[in-house]
Amino acid sequence: MSNATFTFRVDDALKTEFSQLAKFQDRSAAQLLRDFMRNYVAQQEQSLEYDTWLMKKIEQSRSSAKAGKLTSNTDVEAAFAAKRAATITLAK
Repeated sequence: MSNATFTFRVDDALKTEFSQLAKFQDRSAAQLLRDFMRNYVAQQEQSLEYDTWLMKKIEQSRSSAKAGKLTSNTDVEAAFAAKRAATITLAK
């Protein structure tokens, strides 16, 4: 893995406070920034994976609906009422 330099401007007071807090945790500011960048990239990748998964599920549902594979609201309500009743019975 090659290294690259990342340069940006920040207020002097913020830089000083950030560096002091990093030092308090026995870390360098650069280490914390690298950690932040890794975490940010991981979060964005996870979010993109979820969005891709969700869009696939939505498209599957739309295709299913267009094909007439639907469940009526009455049937859904009845199925969940039965599940609620079974759960209440188990809890007693």
